[in-house]
Amino acid sequence: MTTKIVIGLDGTETGERVITFAKDLAKLIGSCELVVAYVIEWSPYTFQTPEENAQRHKRREEEVDLATSRIVTPAVEALREAGFEAQGVVRHGDVAETLNAITMEMGGSQIVVGRSSADGIKKRIFGSSTQNLVMHADVPVTVVN
Repeated sequence: MTTKIVIGLDGTETGERVITFAKDLAKLIGSCELVVAYVIEWSPYTFQTPEENAQRHKRREEEVDLATSRIVTPAVEALREAGFEAQGVVRHGDVAETLNAITMEMGGSQIVVGRSSADGIKKRIFGSSTQNLVMHADVPVTVVN
């Protein structure tokens, strides 16, 4: 049986450390697939004008294409070139909830993410995505500093 590790990337330099850790972990496990995931923060509770709603679907598709081409595909290709079995996924949603959902859908056994860099009032009120993931994930979460 192949173990699946979900790598949550956020487009920052921490992503390289997250990938390095996940590769090292995969080597220790042996039969392992790496799933590179990128979640575009999106809330269904944002208020938008009718004009914005008309453009919303197109904008979401453009964001997915951009994240796929700039972040996920290069990471997946580098992992494959290094000899790892890898695939990628990009979704919109709440970061913690969506990474957990991706992990459950893919049959993942662990999530590896970078430490959040969020600060200010938003973090104090809502907590960071990393904190929320650690508290609510259905599988173990490793946070790389």
